[in-house]
Amino acid sequence: MSYPELAVHTFTTRSWSMSECIEGYARRGIGGISVWRETLEGEDLCSVRKHISDAGLEGLALVRGGFFTGFSEAERAAAIEKNRQCLMEAEALGLPQIVLVCGATPGQTARENYEQIRDGIGAIAGEAERMGIRLSIEPLHPVYAGDRSGICSLRDANTLAGELSLPNVGVAVDVYHVFWEVDLREQLQHCAENGWLNAYHICDFKPDQEDVLLDRGIMGEGCLALGKIDEWVKEAGFEGRREVEIFSRKWWTEDQDEFLDRILEAYEQVYRGE
Repeated sequence: MSYPELAVHTFTTRSWSMSECIEGYARRGIGGISVWRETLEGEDLCSVRKHISDAGLEGLALVRGGFFTGFSEAERAAAIEKNRQCLMEAEALGLPQIVLVCGATPGQTARENYEQIRDGIGAIAGEAERMGIRLSIEPLHPVYAGDRSGICSLRDANTLAGELSLPNVGVAVDVYHVFWEVDLREQLQHCAENGWLNAYHICDFKPDQEDVLLDRGIMGEGCLALGKIDEWVKEAGFEGRREVEIFSRKWWTEDQDEFLDRILEAYEQVYRGE
């Protein structure tokens, strides 16, 4: 069994090193990899790039840039410099995309956060375009509006992409964050029609989760209508890979080979109907 249409985020198998992620994914016939900066700590980027290529994996994205907001101009300028560093890392790794978790500063209004995010993306977009790198705004679930992202719906992400109207700025859609939107189907269509739909992340949402950040479910464990959402994504014209992105304290303490095998079993049941 192989999974050429699938990619895995390295933070999913957080307990693994970069090399273990590459080898573990390739061994199972997974087609792609999205690289988290946390997994890269202490690694030589050129060596990682070669390892990914030699393993036959396609590098999809570097995760994460963003966090553009701040009370002071100095804080916001520092955030832009951090994002420039992220651009250089993506270029060194040969990754064509950076996923942006846009940021939110406690005590600021939603409008202040939004405008600072817009200005921050605008400040780095030209440099990213010259490097051949796409910037993908990832809307987060509203529970993260206070301190992680001022972009909390696909509608907001589409609005922001439209305001910026830049050729290399689009959207990364994660089912965990957008499943609740009543007009999700229409927003996916709008996103894709404008050429913004850059990435599609999958997992499941557990209503009884023990941790608001680190208790995501394997597909089929939660309440999401994953098959229907997948149908809408494909209907909109998305032809890229499904990307598994699961944060789970529970599973990180377990054997990561077993965890990844469980993910693939669930993937077959949900997306291949086996």
